[in-house]
Amino acid sequence: MVNSEHTVSDSSVLAGWYKSSYSGGNQGECLEVARGYAGVPVRDSKAVNGPALVFSADGWSSFVTAVRDGRIGA
Repeated sequence: MVNSEHTVSDSSVLAGWYKSSYSGGNQGECLEVARGYAGVPVRDSKAVNGPALVFSADGWSSFVTAVRDGRIGA
């Protein structure tokens, strides 16, 4: 399911996708994250059959913290 480059070619094969409660409006710029996996699969919410990137739990946590703390901007 996950190849050596940490991707899943068809993310619809994974279950447990959800959008952050902070995602809203009609911008169409939302990511979805799937629960229940050793890694953290992330996909574009508009491309449910598209690829997903799979991050380590520590890597994803560091990214989310950096965004929340304003170290990564839009």
